[in-house]
Amino acid sequence: MGRPDAEHPPAPRQPSAEELEHAAGVLQLLADRTRLGILALLASGGELAVGEIAERLERPVPAVSQHLAKLKGGNLVLTRREGTSIHYRLGGEHVSDLVANLLQHTEHALFADPPHHSAVPDGAAVRAMAQLATANA
Repeated sequence: MGRPDAEHPPAPRQPSAEELEHAAGVLQLLADRTRLGILALLASGGELAVGEIAERLERPVPAVSQHLAKLKGGNLVLTRREGTSIHYRLGGEHVSDLVANLLQHTEHALFADPPHHSAVPDGAAVRAMAQLATANA
């Protein structure tokens, strides 16, 4: 067979059991409407304090705080302290891509013409999906 080339790319690497376990844990964290809404909001709004997140998602501050602690434990969000406030942001570009891809996948399931295919300003579709993710939560 020979070496991989453009016509015969290398086979994708099979993830280890440890990697699969970690990925399953991340998916469990994402399998909650409030946590997914928090991540979508942070993807569109940058860095926010817990009170701002709770207000925008129309959820109680204590509940949002508990969800943020779980997301932080899973390395999906990072924090920055400013005085007595803690500001939250996404845990990196891979988290941002994961959230965007998940919500775009959802748009394909729910809409004949997915919003991310139209000329929607950046962030508007993500904010709409954040609201959808937390509806009836």
